[in-house]
Amino acid sequence: MSTQDRPLHFNAFVMNTNSHIKHGHWRQPDAGQVDFENVDLWINLARLLEEAKFDAMFFADVTGHYGDADAEYEVYARHGLQLPSNDPTVLLGALAVVTENIGLALTSNVAQNHPFNFARQISTLDHISRGRIAWNIVTGTQDNGARNFGLPNLVDHTERYRWAEEYVDVVYKLWEGSWDEGALLKDKERGIYADVSKIHKIYHEGERFKVEGPHLPAPSPQRTPLLFQAGASASGRQFAARHAEATFIPTTTPEAARALITETRALAVEAGREPGDIKFFPGLSFIIGDTEIEANEKAEEFDRWASSEGHLAHMALVDADGRVYPPETPLKDIKTNTAKGFLEWTRFAVKDREPVMSDVGTLLARGNQIVGTPEQIADQLEQWRAADVDGINVMNYVLPGSFEEFAEKVLPVLRERGLAQSEYAPGPLRQKLFGDARLNDRHPAARYRGAFAPELAGQSVY
Repeated sequence: MSTQDRPLHFNAFVMNTNSHIKHGHWRQPDAGQVDFENVDLWINLARLLEEAKFDAMFFADVTGHYGDADAEYEVYARHGLQLPSNDPTVLLGALAVVTENIGLALTSNVAQNHPFNFARQISTLDHISRGRIAWNIVTGTQDNGARNFGLPNLVDHTERYRWAEEYVDVVYKLWEGSWDEGALLKDKERGIYADVSKIHKIYHEGERFKVEGPHLPAPSPQRTPLLFQAGASASGRQFAARHAEATFIPTTTPEAARALITETRALAVEAGREPGDIKFFPGLSFIIGDTEIEANEKAEEFDRWASSEGHLAHMALVDADGRVYPPETPLKDIKTNTAKGFLEWTRFAVKDREPVMSDVGTLLARGNQIVGTPEQIADQLEQWRAADVDGINVMNYVLPGSFEEFAEKVLPVLRERGLAQSEYAPGPLRQKLFGDARLNDRHPAARYRGAFAPELAGQSVY
């Protein structure tokens, strides 16, 4: 199937919080996210999305508030702007047992959890879900988040990706190398649960981590979870080229998406992988009407609900001293340690003048928004697919209404055009997306398969 004929993948891009991306809309009368701490909201949403054949629920996360870590954070509390927010990793355990096919993706940055403990949590979730877990690898964006884990501030951008390289190296060793195939026997007759000759310590010693092993869980259906990545900076694209199987891109037009995708696929080839080893997902929101007039009227109404203050607070970039840049600051004068990908793509989108800091918030509020009838939305999604996009991270205004409306009105039109799947493919999440439950041999994690076996590798002691 050519790239022009394949269905797009659709993820519900959500967060275990009140106000995630579309700030201000939690005030709408039908906005259920105001009670996001109620697990029934998420259980019902997961079932709705699975019935609609969404590929995955993709949970964002943060480890601190945005902006100046030393300033007041009243604006975040007042808007419920990712404060409060709850742990998506815990929530996925509940969603795994009430669904059967939909993928479950969590975000976890490399500073917030020791890799040994994180690898164990992920393997456990992959067992519970029978192979439907994905990990969005991030390096953090908040000074406050860094302080919550004992650091004075956010580590330099390039250094954070060096940290991530060692972090993934540790978890790859645990997931792929610590247990050989066939190590788990469950042999009641002989009284042998597992073959110790096929279970290995990894003895990792690096700049940041020292991990002996072995990995405590036996291999899960995917071993390594499906690997997402959300960095669009130069360092982020290099990291994605080496490690990601799917990446969330912040581009606002199909043309910008094509440029980023072409570059990253070329980097993947340089890293010894193939162009199709990575799938690309822009984030889009949808305002749907039965007529164009209705859709435009609804968009005007939604503009009245939107909070410009909330969007500016969300994108409050800080300077080297941790102080927030004013909204009128030209992007050329911004030297920041965070969100470099958003700055790069704001420059790409604003071409008629020198963009300023407030443009980043405007693009976040109104960018990547498609307004129209289901047929008009399908027309635009065809353009995104033609730009070599593999899927869409669907961003909501209200829960569950945004997804209910998309499932009821847009997905049937997309299926008629071959733009959305009608049924799930069999097997774990990676198998559904790539045809195999395990990482391919081109991925850097594959080098650890069998790497820790002693001389008797493959020869059972029983």
